[in-house]
Amino acid sequence: MNVLLSIAFVLCWSSGFIGAKLGAGSAAAVTILMWRFLPLAAVLIVVAAVSGTSWRGLTVRDVARQAVVGVLSQSGYLLTVYYAIQLGVSSGTTALIDGIQPLVTGALAGPLLRHYVSRKQWLGLCLGMGGVALVTLADAAAGTGAAWWAYLIPFLGMLSLVAATFLESRARTQVAPAVAMTVHCVTSAVVFTALAVGAGAARPPAELSFWVAITWLVALSTFGGYGLYWLILRRSGVAEVNALMFLMAPVTAVWGAVMFGEPFGLQTALGLAVGLAAVVLVHRGDTSSTGGFARGAETGEVARAAKCGA
Repeated sequence: MNVLLSIAFVLCWSSGFIGAKLGAGSAAAVTILMWRFLPLAAVLIVVAAVSGTSWRGLTVRDVARQAVVGVLSQSGYLLTVYYAIQLGVSSGTTALIDGIQPLVTGALAGPLLRHYVSRKQWLGLCLGMGGVALVTLADAAAGTGAAWWAYLIPFLGMLSLVAATFLESRARTQVAPAVAMTVHCVTSAVVFTALAVGAGAARPPAELSFWVAITWLVALSTFGGYGLYWLILRRSGVAEVNALMFLMAPVTAVWGAVMFGEPFGLQTALGLAVGLAAVVLVHRGDTSSTGGFARGAETGEVARAAKCGA
């Protein structure tokens, strides 16, 4: 059962990048994101109204903090992912750049949160960045049509995730996952609706492919990815979830190559292998269960879960 759940989780979480690619040909990024989050926010508001016990004890400041975390970990992150993919950056490259977020978080945990970070973990971060560079260069050389600056956009989203992670880690009040998800999704619905209306892109297209992409993103990426995340976390622990997170990039790269014909050559495979080696090095370099990367990755994955998947 654990193996089946793990496979389903990796596929559902990776499906977010594929769903973004599916919708890229039919509508603007803000249009897709607006119609992804509006129905989701409506459902979550109804659920929150029916079961309001988890909201007890929360102050306005707690809710406001979660709203800011939602803007960083969900709105800012997803907008950069979708925009980069629309500009021609492959889904696999975008997923790999996103995948180094726990490594960056863990590296910064030392100077910012005074957590121990070993030399092996710093080496792992550098190795992971090298893997990203290899895959990015291979993607750019394949002639995907993306401008050079388009590859910087996913990095902005990754840094937005990092900022959300540290903001969440400093919170004094523990917020229930259902509450955090509701605040984040409602905030994102408001942000994306405002952006879409301001850009004159609020009206959804009539193409069936658009609604297929929206259904895909809500059912697989949000409910599938988010629900399985917490199920596996409770069954197997945070270490298992962290390990599975680093399978997202290679799975997305293969999926994108098969489904959309995205480039997947020797250099791409080498870059993904280097990225996975960096993860192994980081985990072996964490000699303490409370070490910098362990705690940094844990808070990082909570922030990732709160954004409802890619």
